[in-house]
Amino acid sequence: MKKLLLLILILFLISCARPPRSVPKYNYGYSKKIPAWLKPYTINGKTYFPLPSAKGYEEICIASWYGPGFHGNKSASGERYNMYDFTAAHKILPIGTYVLVTNLENGRQVVVRINDRGPFVDNRCIDLSYSAAKALGIIGKGLAKVKIVALSEGKIVDGGIVYKNIPNIRYREFYLQVGAFKNYQNALRLKSELKKEFKKINIEPFQKGDTIFYRVQIYLANDFYKAFKLSEELKKERFKSAFLIAK
Repeated sequence: MKKLLLLILILFLISCARPPRSVPKYNYGYSKKIPAWLKPYTINGKTYFPLPSAKGYEEICIASWYGPGFHGNKSASGERYNMYDFTAAHKILPIGTYVLVTNLENGRQVVVRINDRGPFVDNRCIDLSYSAAKALGIIGKGLAKVKIVALSEGKIVDGGIVYKNIPNIRYREFYLQVGAFKNYQNALRLKSELKKEFKKINIEPFQKGDTIFYRVQIYLANDFYKAFKLSEELKKERFKSAFLIAK
């Protein structure tokens, strides 16, 4: 009888020592030297487990933004947060991941790079930089329902980060949205002006409530990396409030 009780006690202790089923076990696939930002971390008593890969990641949730109060602070990636860069904080996506963020309330889109952790509020999934939030039109409101789609992810190589494409996501049609008009003739006028410099320009209608907006979009490339580079150059030179569109 004593042996039976001892066996039951041992089995009970073993079962208690097992990790909870809700805690995921990840096979990182990297070297044994894992950087701090890829390890589980705890904030306000809650533990977060960064994903080893962003491949196929999609999410619909609430986005917020952070700005002046954090400008210049060190981010989870080690770089200084710059509110004017197109970056964002996410709780579990790998640092270095580029994601396409679509504001589902107005149709605007922007590409940002994950370089920080947060937001640590239950109903929010991504904290955008000031510039990214401005491009999406959520500065005044503060919050917006968005869709996040991973475009490319970071991979550790000799202590640094390089980027690799995610199949069927990197290669799409990418456009730069340079204007949105209630009056269709104004959209046509801008398209006519831009035809002198760009080969393909679309006018895409978008309905918000009872109002239809005509969005003017310049085709950039079928490759995300090429399109992203072109979009940054054009935004710096001419179209400061423009943003990248993926189709």
